[in-house]
Amino acid sequence: MEVKIGIQQVPRELVLESTQSPEQVETAVAEAIKSDLGLLTLVDEKGRRVVVPIAKIAYIEIAEAESRRVGFGAL
Repeated sequence: MEVKIGIQQVPRELVLESTQSPEQVETAVAEAIKSDLGLLTLVDEKGRRVVVPIAKIAYIEIAEAESRRVGFGAL
């Protein structure tokens, strides 16, 4: 699954591939908003942790990873 996080005053979005379900990511975001620390922590496919202050997040887009098409029939 692909997660895109827009950060305030940063021109590029943060994109990571995660093995978590969309519901798990949504729950992690909701818990981060409620917590006193205000940190969103996600883990990507390679086991790396991404920690973002919730106060700096502009948006979060959660989407299923699209399978890549190969060949001339991919149009």
